[in-house]
Amino acid sequence: MEKLEKYGKRAFFALLLALAIALPWIGLKLYQLRVLTLALAWAIAAVSLNLILGYTGQASLAHGAFLGIGAYTFGIFTERVGLNFWPSLLIAGLVTAFLGLLVGLPSLRTKGPYFAIVTLCFNVIVFKVFENWTWLSGGIQGQKVPCPSFLTQRWARYYFVLGALLLVLVVVRFIVKSLLGITFMSIRSNENLAEATGINSFRYKLLSFTVSCFIVGLAGALLAVENQHLDFTVTNYAYSFNLLVYVLIGGAATLSGPVLGAVGLYYFLDYVEKSLGEYRFVLFGFILIVAIIYFPRGMVGGLSRLWDWAKGRHASYRAREVTP
Repeated sequence: MEKLEKYGKRAFFALLLALAIALPWIGLKLYQLRVLTLALAWAIAAVSLNLILGYTGQASLAHGAFLGIGAYTFGIFTERVGLNFWPSLLIAGLVTAFLGLLVGLPSLRTKGPYFAIVTLCFNVIVFKVFENWTWLSGGIQGQKVPCPSFLTQRWARYYFVLGALLLVLVVVRFIVKSLLGITFMSIRSNENLAEATGINSFRYKLLSFTVSCFIVGLAGALLAVENQHLDFTVTNYAYSFNLLVYVLIGGAATLSGPVLGAVGLYYFLDYVEKSLGEYRFVLFGFILIVAIIYFPRGMVGGLSRLWDWAKGRHASYRAREVTP
Protein backbone atom coordinates (compact mmCIF):
# COMPACT_ATOMS: atom_id res chain seq x y z
CA MET A 1 0.00 0.00 0.00
CA GLU A 2 2.88 2.36 0.80
CA LYS A 3 4.52 1.66 -2.57
CA LEU A 4 1.19 2.27 -4.29
CA GLU A 5 0.84 5.59 -2.49
CA LYS A 6 4.42 6.58 -3.37
CA TYR A 7 4.10 5.75 -7.05
CA GLY A 8 0.58 7.20 -7.16
CA LYS A 9 1.84 10.57 -5.93
CA ARG A 10 4.65 10.55 -8.46
CA ALA A 11 2.27 9.69 -11.27
CA PHE A 12 -0.14 12.42 -10.17
CA PHE A 13 2.54 15.12 -10.11
CA ALA A 14 3.95 13.88 -13.42
CA LEU A 15 0.47 14.21 -14.89
CA LEU A 16 0.12 17.75 -13.53
CA LEU A 17 3.52 18.68 -14.97
CA ALA A 18 2.59 17.24 -18.36
CA LEU A 19 -0.66 19.21 -18.27
CA ALA A 20 1.20 22.41 -17.37
CA ILE A 21 3.62 21.89 -20.25
CA ALA A 22 0.79 21.22 -22.70
CA LEU A 23 -1.40 24.16 -21.66
CA PRO A 24 -0.10 26.71 -24.22
CA TRP A 25 -0.99 24.31 -27.04
CA ILE A 26 -4.50 23.23 -26.09
CA GLY A 27 -6.37 26.30 -27.23
CA LEU A 28 -5.78 28.75 -24.38
CA LYS A 29 -6.23 32.40 -25.27
CA LEU A 30 -3.25 34.72 -24.90
CA TYR A 31 -4.89 36.51 -21.99
CA GLN A 32 -5.46 33.22 -20.15
CA LEU A 33 -1.83 32.29 -20.70
CA ARG A 34 -0.80 35.64 -19.25
CA VAL A 35 -2.96 35.06 -16.17
CA LEU A 36 -1.40 31.64 -15.66
CA THR A 37 2.09 33.11 -16.01
CA LEU A 38 1.33 35.70 -13.34
CA ALA A 39 -0.22 32.99 -11.15
CA LEU A 40 2.96 30.89 -11.40
CA ALA A 41 5.05 33.90 -10.38
CA TRP A 42 2.77 34.43 -7.39
CA ALA A 43 3.17 30.73 -6.61
CA ILE A 44 6.96 31.23 -6.34
CA ALA A 45 6.31 34.08 -3.88
CA ALA A 46 3.91 31.85 -1.91
CA VAL A 47 6.52 29.07 -1.75
CA SER A 48 9.01 31.59 -0.35
CA LEU A 49 6.56 32.64 2.38
CA ASN A 50 5.87 28.99 3.16
CA LEU A 51 9.56 28.47 3.99
CA ILE A 52 9.51 31.02 6.80
CA LEU A 53 5.86 30.55 7.82
CA GLY A 54 5.07 26.88 7.26
CA TYR A 55 8.45 25.32 8.04
CA THR A 56 9.99 27.81 10.49
CA GLY A 57 6.80 29.07 12.11
CA GLN A 58 7.34 32.82 11.68
CA ALA A 59 4.40 34.77 10.23
CA SER A 60 5.99 37.39 7.98
CA LEU A 61 3.76 40.17 6.68
CA ALA A 62 6.51 41.92 4.74
CA HIS A 63 6.70 39.71 1.66
CA GLY A 64 4.58 42.15 -0.34
CA ALA A 65 7.31 44.75 0.22
CA PHE A 66 10.11 42.35 -0.68
CA LEU A 67 8.22 41.32 -3.80
CA GLY A 68 8.10 44.95 -4.91
CA ILE A 69 11.74 45.54 -3.97
CA GLY A 70 12.83 42.61 -6.11
CA ALA A 71 10.70 43.83 -9.01
CA TYR A 72 12.02 47.41 -8.82
CA THR A 73 15.63 46.27 -8.40
CA PHE A 74 15.33 44.21 -11.55
CA GLY A 75 13.60 47.03 -13.44
CA ILE A 76 16.16 49.65 -12.38
CA PHE A 77 19.18 47.55 -13.29
CA THR A 78 17.79 46.49 -16.67
CA GLU A 79 16.23 49.80 -17.76
CA ARG A 80 18.24 52.56 -16.06
CA VAL A 81 21.61 50.87 -15.64
CA GLY A 82 21.35 48.83 -18.84
CA LEU A 83 22.54 45.59 -17.28
CA ASN A 84 21.87 42.21 -18.88
CA PHE A 85 18.86 40.10 -17.91
CA TRP A 86 20.66 37.33 -15.99
CA PRO A 87 22.85 39.43 -13.69
CA SER A 88 19.90 41.74 -13.06
CA LEU A 89 17.79 38.74 -12.03
CA LEU A 90 20.50 37.59 -9.62
CA ILE A 91 20.98 41.10 -8.23
CA ALA A 92 17.22 41.40 -7.62
CA GLY A 93 17.35 38.30 -5.43
CA LEU A 94 20.55 39.33 -3.65
CA VAL A 95 19.40 42.88 -2.89
CA THR A 96 16.10 41.57 -1.52
CA ALA A 97 17.91 38.95 0.56
CA PHE A 98 20.30 41.58 1.95
CA LEU A 99 17.42 43.85 2.95
CA GLY A 100 15.67 40.83 4.44
CA LEU A 101 18.79 40.16 6.48
CA LEU A 102 18.81 43.74 7.75
CA VAL A 103 15.10 43.62 8.61
CA GLY A 104 15.40 40.20 10.21
CA LEU A 105 18.25 41.18 12.55
CA PRO A 106 15.99 43.27 14.84
CA SER A 107 12.55 41.87 13.99
CA LEU A 108 13.35 38.17 14.52
CA ARG A 109 14.30 38.91 18.12
CA THR A 110 10.58 39.27 18.69
CA LYS A 111 8.26 36.29 18.77
CA GLY A 112 4.71 35.39 17.83
CA PRO A 113 2.37 38.21 16.78
CA TYR A 114 5.02 40.85 17.51
CA PHE A 115 7.11 39.63 14.58
CA ALA A 116 4.07 39.86 12.33
CA ILE A 117 3.38 43.43 13.50
CA VAL A 118 6.99 44.53 12.95
CA THR A 119 7.12 43.09 9.44
CA LEU A 120 3.75 44.64 8.57
CA CYS A 121 5.04 48.03 9.72
CA PHE A 122 8.08 47.57 7.49
CA ASN A 123 5.80 46.81 4.54
CA VAL A 124 3.79 49.99 5.16
CA ILE A 125 7.00 52.04 5.36
CA VAL A 126 8.29 50.60 2.08
CA PHE A 127 4.96 51.30 0.39
CA LYS A 128 5.03 54.94 1.52
CA VAL A 129 8.66 55.31 0.46
CA PHE A 130 7.94 54.11 -3.07
CA GLU A 131 4.79 56.20 -3.20
CA ASN A 132 6.56 59.46 -2.30
CA TRP A 133 10.07 58.98 -3.68
CA THR A 134 9.16 59.46 -7.31
CA TRP A 135 12.82 59.44 -8.38
CA LEU A 136 12.91 55.82 -7.21
CA SER A 137 9.49 54.53 -8.26
CA GLY A 138 9.03 56.62 -11.39
CA GLY A 139 6.08 58.53 -10.01
CA ILE A 140 2.86 58.49 -12.03
CA GLN A 141 4.58 57.10 -15.11
CA GLY A 142 6.11 54.24 -13.16
CA GLN A 143 9.08 52.17 -14.22
CA LYS A 144 9.40 50.51 -17.62
CA VAL A 145 10.83 46.98 -17.59
CA PRO A 146 12.48 45.76 -20.82
CA CYS A 147 11.83 42.20 -21.91
CA PRO A 148 14.79 40.16 -23.22
CA SER A 149 14.61 38.90 -26.78
CA PHE A 150 14.22 35.24 -25.80
CA LEU A 151 11.11 36.09 -23.74
CA THR A 152 9.22 38.27 -26.21
CA GLN A 153 6.70 35.52 -26.91
CA ARG A 154 4.06 34.99 -24.26
CA TRP A 155 4.45 31.20 -24.32
CA ALA A 156 8.21 31.65 -23.76
CA ARG A 157 7.59 33.70 -20.63
CA TYR A 158 5.11 31.08 -19.42
CA TYR A 159 7.63 28.27 -19.78
CA PHE A 160 10.38 30.36 -18.21
CA VAL A 161 8.31 31.11 -15.10
CA LEU A 162 7.15 27.48 -14.95
CA GLY A 163 10.78 26.33 -15.07
CA ALA A 164 11.70 28.83 -12.35
CA LEU A 165 8.88 27.50 -10.16
CA LEU A 166 10.06 23.92 -10.61
CA LEU A 167 13.63 24.92 -9.76
CA VAL A 168 12.48 26.74 -6.62
CA LEU A 169 10.42 23.72 -5.56
CA VAL A 170 13.43 21.42 -6.00
CA VAL A 171 15.63 23.75 -3.93
CA VAL A 172 13.04 24.16 -1.17
CA ARG A 173 12.44 20.39 -1.09
CA PHE A 174 16.18 19.83 -0.73
CA ILE A 175 16.23 22.30 2.17
CA VAL A 176 13.24 20.90 4.07
CA LYS A 177 14.36 17.28 3.63
CA SER A 178 17.85 18.05 4.94
CA LEU A 179 19.07 18.50 8.51
CA LEU A 180 18.60 22.25 8.02
CA GLY A 181 14.91 21.72 7.29
CA ILE A 182 14.54 19.52 10.37
CA THR A 183 16.10 22.33 12.40
CA PHE A 184 13.61 24.82 10.95
CA MET A 185 10.69 22.55 11.83
CA SER A 186 11.98 21.96 15.35
CA ILE A 187 11.95 25.73 15.89
CA ARG A 188 8.40 25.87 14.54
CA SER A 189 7.24 23.05 16.82
CA ASN A 190 8.84 24.26 20.05
CA GLU A 191 11.40 27.05 19.94
CA ASN A 192 12.22 26.87 23.64
CA LEU A 193 12.88 23.14 23.45
CA ALA A 194 15.00 23.63 20.34
CA GLU A 195 17.13 26.20 22.16
CA ALA A 196 17.44 23.86 25.14
CA THR A 197 19.00 21.24 22.84
CA GLY A 198 21.65 23.71 21.69
CA ILE A 199 20.03 25.13 18.53
CA ASN A 200 20.59 28.83 17.95
CA SER A 201 17.01 29.59 16.95
CA PHE A 202 17.69 33.22 16.05
CA ARG A 203 20.45 32.27 13.61
CA TYR A 204 18.32 29.67 11.85
CA LYS A 205 15.25 31.91 11.73
CA LEU A 206 17.39 34.62 10.18
CA LEU A 207 18.76 32.16 7.62
CA SER A 208 15.26 30.97 6.71
CA PHE A 209 14.00 34.54 6.43
CA THR A 210 16.93 35.60 4.23
CA VAL A 211 16.53 32.65 1.85
CA SER A 212 12.80 33.31 1.72
CA CYS A 213 13.44 36.96 0.79
CA PHE A 214 15.85 35.90 -1.96
CA ILE A 215 13.18 33.70 -3.53
CA VAL A 216 10.42 36.32 -3.29
CA GLY A 217 12.80 38.84 -4.87
CA LEU A 218 13.15 36.54 -7.86
CA ALA A 219 9.35 36.21 -7.98
CA GLY A 220 9.07 40.01 -8.08
CA ALA A 221 11.53 40.16 -10.98
CA LEU A 222 9.52 37.58 -12.91
CA LEU A 223 6.33 39.55 -12.33
CA ALA A 224 8.10 42.64 -13.64
CA VAL A 225 9.18 40.79 -16.79
CA GLU A 226 5.63 39.63 -17.49
CA ASN A 227 4.03 43.02 -16.82
CA GLN A 228 6.91 44.99 -18.44
CA HIS A 229 5.91 47.93 -16.25
CA LEU A 230 6.00 48.78 -12.56
CA ASP A 231 4.51 51.34 -10.23
CA PHE A 232 4.68 51.85 -6.48
CA THR A 233 1.57 49.70 -5.86
CA VAL A 234 3.67 46.57 -6.41
CA THR A 235 4.90 47.05 -2.81
CA ASN A 236 1.34 47.18 -1.42
CA TYR A 237 0.97 45.49 1.97
CA ALA A 238 -2.26 43.90 0.73
CA TYR A 239 -0.06 41.56 -1.30
CA SER A 240 1.46 40.25 1.93
CA PHE A 241 -2.00 39.19 3.10
CA ASN A 242 -2.75 37.68 -0.32
CA LEU A 243 0.36 35.52 -0.08
CA LEU A 244 -0.58 34.51 3.44
CA VAL A 245 -4.03 33.42 2.23
CA TYR A 246 -2.52 31.47 -0.68
CA VAL A 247 -0.34 29.52 1.74
CA LEU A 248 -3.09 28.89 4.30
CA ILE A 249 -5.68 27.76 1.77
CA GLY A 250 -3.24 25.64 -0.21
CA GLY A 251 -1.65 24.08 2.86
CA ALA A 252 1.24 25.40 4.94
CA ALA A 253 4.32 23.21 5.50
CA THR A 254 3.70 21.36 2.23
CA LEU A 255 5.52 21.79 -1.06
CA SER A 256 2.50 21.66 -3.34
CA GLY A 257 0.05 23.55 -1.10
CA PRO A 258 1.26 27.12 -1.79
CA VAL A 259 1.41 26.37 -5.52
CA LEU A 260 -2.15 25.05 -5.62
CA GLY A 261 -3.40 27.91 -3.45
CA ALA A 262 -1.71 30.65 -5.48
CA VAL A 263 -2.47 29.31 -8.96
CA GLY A 264 -6.00 28.20 -8.14
CA LEU A 265 -7.10 31.32 -6.28
CA TYR A 266 -5.37 33.81 -8.57
CA TYR A 267 -6.88 32.27 -11.69
CA PHE A 268 -10.30 31.86 -10.08
CA LEU A 269 -10.48 35.45 -8.81
CA ASP A 270 -9.41 36.77 -12.18
CA TYR A 271 -12.11 34.63 -13.81
CA VAL A 272 -14.88 36.04 -11.60
CA GLU A 273 -13.61 39.63 -11.75
CA LYS A 274 -15.85 40.60 -14.68
CA SER A 275 -18.99 39.27 -13.04
CA LEU A 276 -18.31 40.29 -9.41
CA GLY A 277 -15.90 43.22 -9.70
CA GLU A 278 -14.65 44.37 -6.30
CA TYR A 279 -17.11 42.00 -4.62
CA ARG A 280 -14.80 39.15 -5.58
CA PHE A 281 -12.82 39.97 -2.44
CA VAL A 282 -15.91 39.13 -0.40
CA LEU A 283 -15.82 35.72 -2.05
CA PHE A 284 -12.09 35.61 -1.31
CA GLY A 285 -12.80 36.15 2.39
CA PHE A 286 -15.58 33.57 2.40
CA ILE A 287 -13.26 30.97 0.89
CA LEU A 288 -10.67 31.76 3.56
CA ILE A 289 -13.21 31.37 6.39
CA VAL A 290 -14.44 28.04 5.02
CA ALA A 291 -10.87 26.82 4.61
CA ILE A 292 -9.90 27.76 8.16
CA ILE A 293 -12.97 26.10 9.67
CA TYR A 294 -13.19 22.92 7.60
CA PHE A 295 -9.67 22.60 6.16
CA PRO A 296 -7.27 23.93 8.81
CA ARG A 297 -4.38 22.20 7.03
CA GLY A 298 -5.38 23.61 3.64
CA MET A 299 -6.39 21.82 0.47
CA VAL A 300 -3.39 19.52 0.50
CA GLY A 301 -3.97 18.67 4.15
CA GLY A 302 -7.64 17.96 3.42
CA LEU A 303 -6.73 15.66 0.54
CA SER A 304 -4.20 13.91 2.77
CA ARG A 305 -6.83 13.34 5.45
CA LEU A 306 -9.23 12.01 2.82
CA TRP A 307 -6.56 9.61 1.57
CA ASP A 308 -5.80 8.41 5.12
CA TRP A 309 -9.52 7.84 5.69
CA ALA A 310 -9.76 5.85 2.46
CA LYS A 311 -6.75 3.75 3.46
CA GLY A 312 -8.30 3.09 6.87
CA ARG A 313 -11.58 2.02 5.29
CA HIS A 314 -9.73 -0.24 2.87
CA ALA A 315 -7.68 -1.79 5.69
CA SER A 316 -10.78 -2.48 7.81
CA TYR A 317 -12.55 -4.00 4.80
CA ARG A 318 -9.60 -6.29 4.12
CA ALA A 319 -9.49 -7.26 7.80
CA ARG A 320 -13.16 -8.25 7.73
CA GLU A 321 -12.50 -10.39 4.64
CA VAL A 322 -9.63 -12.22 6.32
CA THR A 323 -11.45 -12.75 9.62
CA PRO A 324 -13.37 -16.08 9.48
